[in-house]
Amino acid sequence: MQHPSSHPQPDSEFLHARKDQDFDKVYPLPIRELSGPHWSPVDVCRLAAKLLAPTPGVRVLDIGCGPGKFCMVGAAVTAGHFTGIERRLRFVKTARALVERYSLTTVQIIHGNVTDIDFQDYDAFYLYNPFEENVLPPLRIDSDVETGPNLYTEYVHCVQHQLRKMPTGTRVITYSGDAAEIPEGYLCQQLAIDDELKLWVKHDTQR
Repeated sequence: MQHPSSHPQPDSEFLHARKDQDFDKVYPLPIRELSGPHWSPVDVCRLAAKLLAPTPGVRVLDIGCGPGKFCMVGAAVTAGHFTGIERRLRFVKTARALVERYSLTTVQIIHGNVTDIDFQDYDAFYLYNPFEENVLPPLRIDSDVETGPNLYTEYVHCVQHQLRKMPTGTRVITYSGDAAEIPEGYLCQQLAIDDELKLWVKHDTQR
């Protein structure tokens, strides 16, 4: 089976867009208008995907994937497999429709919560401030899902706990934010995009 980026469909040029306005036009206007503060810029998506999936078949999980922007860009520029987990059903439906329309066979979008995911099913992880709306009201997207400081704490601890169990060499990228989800044992090995993008790699704690 050909990788989806090998033979893009006639109207799929947005997947290789260099500007956000060119990519985001594929979304309905209400979702497009959220792009600036909430969806990863395409240059971030491209670099993060290549750092997380440098070899074919790497399984990447996008925690809080919104309408699937990072996953779709990742599938277009790498040979990795990208899964997004998202609580808001309207974003999930939009992302799934695009994945189906453009035959992105290496993208899966899950409607659910990070607490329902087993990190052992993945090799690498992407986080763009997925939990901060719980403690910063101006970042709240809508009232479709429950938010609150107690959930922020629960989600951060969940990610920390699961990342601790991952093997040496596990890669995580955080974009923006304070990277509170990263537990001890992970070293920041690369900074990019004005130091807002951080590549973390789990090191051998037995040495």
